[in-house]
Amino acid sequence: MLSIRRGFAVAFALSVLIGKVAEASPLSVETNLTAVSDYRYRGLSLSDKRPALQADLTVSQANGAYVTAFASTIDEYGQDDLGKGATVELDYAVGWAFTRGGLDFDIAASAYTYPGGVDVNYIELPLQVSKTAGAWTGSFGFDYAPEQQALADSNRYVWVGLDYTSRALPVSLAARVGREDGAFANEKTDWSLSASRESGRLKTSVTYVDSDQGAGGVVLSLGARF
Repeated sequence: MLSIRRGFAVAFALSVLIGKVAEASPLSVETNLTAVSDYRYRGLSLSDKRPALQADLTVSQANGAYVTAFASTIDEYGQDDLGKGATVELDYAVGWAFTRGGLDFDIAASAYTYPGGVDVNYIELPLQVSKTAGAWTGSFGFDYAPEQQALADSNRYVWVGLDYTSRALPVSLAARVGREDGAFANEKTDWSLSASRESGRLKTSVTYVDSDQGAGGVVLSLGARF
């Protein structure tokens, strides 16, 4: 655990340094540090229903191009012959967010990596389309992971979401429903309902997450933006 803490400390220090360098440039840099009571991904727990520490860094340009990095502690994954595997997930993405015809698009390529895990790293291609009308935002997403070394079959994840953010309410509300089929799941459906609140640089949220292939649960999170 000590090495994980050091890793997050180094990541945070680097993100602060990058932010200082980018202050006088056209780049926009944002870093978030978050503690969650359970790391849930597409309805399932990746931290064995235990708390996780997470950090992410986004560097973007005014034209919508961006790169991101995400790190999270996880339950041991991709064990070798000695039973040792990855205890940290590191993800990277490069993408482009733009608006056309009144719709907001986000196209990216993502790499999911698990240092210390055996044959579990993979690439995924996400696409998101959103439309905002007043306080409401509706979204549709399709994430495709082609067959590759870590995946004996391709994987497909389709989801829809609805968000509500208004000054009339002290919190923002969000609902998600997803359907996954392929290498990671066999026709799995997951859903979530969440309420979040931002106060300055701090963000808190409570989310109920469930699926038809696992037990549901409430996830609490506390994050800070830098």
